[in-house]
Amino acid sequence: QVQLVESGGGLVQAGGSLRLSCVASGRIFSINAMGWYRQAPGKQRELVATTISGGSTNYADSVKGRFTISGDSAKNTVYLQMNSLKPEDTAVYYCNAYVVVPVGGVYDYWGQGTQVTVSS
Repeated sequence: QVQLVESGGGLVQAGGSLRLSCVASGRIFSINAMGWYRQAPGKQRELVATTISGGSTNYADSVKGRFTISGDSAKNTVYLQMNSLKPEDTAVYYCNAYVVVPVGGVYDYWGQGTQVTVSS
């Protein structure tokens, strides 16, 4: 089994910054990709940013230039640095990982989510 644990959410004023962290643990052979998604009340879950082993990254247009995703493969950890936060960034942020397990196969795992609230 694999667990993803997020941290770093909270309440911040518009224009402020937060840094989210997500640590993957358990039966992990390697991780192909990790990323962040978010879901605001009444809306569907949407991609925020992803990073693939090797370093390539992808961002939603709405966060480009404000958010930065980075990873530490040795620690099975991914970070999301969020700057210039806007009220519309308010959502539950979920960590996602595509994990290669020791017995073979690639599986998709999700964290429990961390709340980010941006006040105007």
